[in-house]
Amino acid sequence: MSKRSTEELETFVASKAPFGKPDQNDELLEREESIGEFEDPWEDEFESESEDIIEDTEAASDNENAMEIEESADQVYLPGQELGKDEFLEADQSVYEMLHSLNVKWPCLSFDILHDSLGEERKMYPATAYIVAGTQADKPKNNELIVMKMSQLHKTQNDGDDSDKDSDSDDGILDENPILESKNLKHYGGTNRVRIMPQRNCYIAATWAETGKVHIWDLAPVINSLDTPGRQISQKAQKPLYTVESHSTEGFAMDWSGTVAGRLITGDMHTNIYLTTKAQSTFTADRIPFVGHTSSVEDLQWSPVEKSVFASASADQTICIWDIRSKKKAALSVKAHEADVNVITWNRKVEYLLASGADDGVISIWDLRTFMNNRTSPTPVATFKWHSAPITSIEWSPIEESVFAASGSDDQISIWDLSVEHDPEESSHKIIRKGGIEVPSQLLFIHQGQNDIKEIHWHPQIPGCMISTAASGFNVFKTISV
Repeated sequence: MSKRSTEELETFVASKAPFGKPDQNDELLEREESIGEFEDPWEDEFESESEDIIEDTEAASDNENAMEIEESADQVYLPGQELGKDEFLEADQSVYEMLHSLNVKWPCLSFDILHDSLGEERKMYPATAYIVAGTQADKPKNNELIVMKMSQLHKTQNDGDDSDKDSDSDDGILDENPILESKNLKHYGGTNRVRIMPQRNCYIAATWAETGKVHIWDLAPVINSLDTPGRQISQKAQKPLYTVESHSTEGFAMDWSGTVAGRLITGDMHTNIYLTTKAQSTFTADRIPFVGHTSSVEDLQWSPVEKSVFASASADQTICIWDIRSKKKAALSVKAHEADVNVITWNRKVEYLLASGADDGVISIWDLRTFMNNRTSPTPVATFKWHSAPITSIEWSPIEESVFAASGSDDQISIWDLSVEHDPEESSHKIIRKGGIEVPSQLLFIHQGQNDIKEIHWHPQIPGCMISTAASGFNVFKTISV
């Protein structure tokens, strides 16, 4: 994953209003305007009467121009098409059940979603989400680890429709702007990646700092302070529980085990992978790394079922499968892409499916049962070349086993469903984007509107809801497609 340059950060600062006015407890409360319902500039359609005889040549010309404009307004924009001089993109609110934009003081490279006690499979509005994110500030000393509470995330698809208030809103208010509350912890150096331990009721987070250190935090006191007005965060709670100092340089790869609580793997830009484990009241970091990659370790994923197995992705174009009982060599290593492998995601519903995204924009789906040995290269069960720039994030849906989403440096978030099969008989109805690239049948949705998208996550307790982080802030959205 690439960072944002100093020039990009300066541009970000210049274009942003202040995040909010912190009170004496450094609590930030922000009410951001959501991405509202956009109006069609050609809403008043021009209707011509075919039986009327227009004798005035100038009127007839105006009539033809109006019809042409109306026709173009109905066209769906596809990435790759050039916009005209006076053209710009507007979100079609009819395809979003919910769409909100929330701004922050500094852009965040990475974030993770906190499991809350508000219930599973929530479908009522307004929604609430808790996340933790790490900043990329202009100076190392200005960085923070931010715990955020996003509330009043109302349904935007039917904004202004009084008939929907009673059924979809607890308070009958649909035009209330979302509220962003936060508590901040000082974090020296930018956060390359942040991950939450997946076990329930355990708010332990790990941050990969650009200083080359991995910090482990207990966020429970921070969340309690966020939810309880007036409650202070103790000095002890504002510092890391433990710091991993095994690495000699910074990195991005990191993952907590879902099968063994407190087991963490981290990978750096010098090819090394280290294991850290929880030992009673503290953590213990290994000093002997897993070795095998020949370039930067970009991403790591634990097996959802095997306690001792994890996968790694590297800039050396390979994906490796490891057993923690053997550090000197990967159990399996396959050349997966023709470019750096930036990200991977292990399907939590179908344990043998792995998805990967590369620097050339290619997404591949792998059946791990074909990873037989190191002498043969398996063929992915599916490959998609839709994105025109590096894939920056990829994640399977926690609810739908065939659905995943990916983000790219081309400012797109794509949502896919592998259960959709290609139908040759419908080829005449396919949409072709500029350059003759066919829209794959499995591509359900394209979300745009953010700049420099770095990471995406599905909310595990709100089906179909996604959160993304970009240079332009956070988007929280739910489409009608998933």
